[in-house]
Amino acid sequence: MLNSIELFCGVGGLALGLQRAGFDHKALYEWNRCSCDNIKLNIVKGFAPVRHWKVYNMDVRDIDYGAFADKIQLVSGGPPCQPFSMGGKARAYKDSRDMFPEAVRAVRELRPEAFVFENVKGLLRKSFSTYFNYILLQLSYPDLVRRPGMDWEEHLRQLECYHTSNSVFGLKYKVVFRLLNVADYGVPQSRHRVVLVGFRDDVDAGWAFPAPTHSREKLLYEKWVTGSYWKKRNLASPDCSLSKRQLDALACLQPKRAPWRTVRDAIGDLPDPRSAEAGQYANHEFRSGAKRYAGHSGSLLDEPSKTIKAGVHGVPGGENMVVLDDGSLRYYTVRESARIQTFDDHYVFGGAWSENMRQIGNAVPVKLAGIIGKSVAAHLEGVRRCGKGNEIGADRAI
Repeated sequence: MLNSIELFCGVGGLALGLQRAGFDHKALYEWNRCSCDNIKLNIVKGFAPVRHWKVYNMDVRDIDYGAFADKIQLVSGGPPCQPFSMGGKARAYKDSRDMFPEAVRAVRELRPEAFVFENVKGLLRKSFSTYFNYILLQLSYPDLVRRPGMDWEEHLRQLECYHTSNSVFGLKYKVVFRLLNVADYGVPQSRHRVVLVGFRDDVDAGWAFPAPTHSREKLLYEKWVTGSYWKKRNLASPDCSLSKRQLDALACLQPKRAPWRTVRDAIGDLPDPRSAEAGQYANHEFRSGAKRYAGHSGSLLDEPSKTIKAGVHGVPGGENMVVLDDGSLRYYTVRESARIQTFDDHYVFGGAWSENMRQIGNAVPVKLAGIIGKSVAAHLEGVRRCGKGNEIGADRAI
């Protein structure tokens, strides 16, 4: 078993996927009390994947990693996204919630064989490019610590000089990142996220991001070329919105991947939340008040869901609503949102609707976390079998 520690664990989406992939979480840290309470609720209820989790409700800046020295193979987490979110104020390093420095500290003090961090697409926006490069260089050379009184731009210049010199030594990581759409990995949602993965320099992992398994082209192909999408679901085929030229091009493609999964695929077997049968499912209660207006429309049943969002000033209803077959609109239930984020039906949410939706919206889809985690774990285990890894020397000062 590969030992791991997770920071900023939220309600546990990333942690659940990584555990499914073979990582054993020795500690999970989260500042938000409601998220910690929710994980603990599932521990009490006996949800098997979390029953041995040790969850600490604390500020990551107060963590002492001494007890875990040389015992952790993976550090993971989703540093708060608000400093970089398109929907927030996007103040980056000026935002007190920027916790990437703490992610770097965890890597420096724990010296894991690998790390996995996730964040929003906004991290890659042009205005953040210099700061994003700063994050990458800090993760690559975590021992090169910013001195008291040094601003981040001066530290960046120091890191750049170090990176381009011939005298690099100490703790080093080979870092890669990619902007992923979770729909390409079988999650029934269009959700773009930046994932950063690093391997310690002595770990000859030979790793690359897992290849996508699903595609939009295949979904379109099954809808408008073969019609199999509608036939499999006993639905009448609607009028096609594609031109003949588009259809001809699509027919020539014959895409090999699986089709994107849709909202209907995710929640189609759930009863109407207004029915008596809805009580058979936890967190599947109807919520009234959904309204449609310009720029505020719900997700279509036969497309991947819009991104489930936490929201800066509450939950944005447009992303958390669904358009039904009769054209009516309603809010997703908590259970439906959890399914779209690929949580197990036995994982329950104990708070109010808005708080539950916030937690789900902040989570990493469990399925995506599992795919990335399985790939990272396989490479770490492969290194062990081949004996390619070497311990970093005791003298790591820079």
